Amino acid sequence: MEITVCRAADVAVLDRCLGSPGATSFHARRFERQEGGSSTYLVAWHGRRPVGHTEVRWDGCDDAKVRAAWPGCPEINALTVWPEALRSRGIGSALVRAAEERARARGCTAVGLGVADDNPRAAALYARLGYRAVASYIGRWSFEDHEGVTHECVEKLTFLVKELP
Repeated sequence: MEITVCRAADVAVLDRCLGSPGATSFHARRFERQEGGSSTYLVAWHGRRPVGHTEVRWDGCDDAKVRAAWPGCPEINALTVWPEALRSRGIGSALVRAAEERARARGCTAVGLGVADDNPRAAALYARLGYRAVASYIGRWSFEDHEGVTHECVEKLTFLVKELP
């Protein structure tokens, strides 16, 4: 497995292999943020097939209260390993470590991430990697489906932080 920074040519491959929840490419939006300098979009590859991704959002968590409590703390966002059969094989851990390395290289002293309260498997992974809960918040995001209908999503999350040596 190899982890790389997303390139323009990778977006179509990601859409084909990992999909997007709506009509606008999830991966293209993340790549655009990376091109604008507000994030780094990392992709895990097994040969020529993407098997996971995550985005390091340099401006931190979307939630204003979390961002105010942890200023300068980048957020690891949208960590995904796909297909599900590949989970629990170290791909997610490798993506988190690669994100932490990028944060450390930028001089960050901590990195955070949000985990849905109904995702104990991911919470257990993050705890094993040294993350600790610091705040609860409500995450909100939306997407437009292929019929042009906008779907608003709301979920209860816990923000976890890991101090970087």
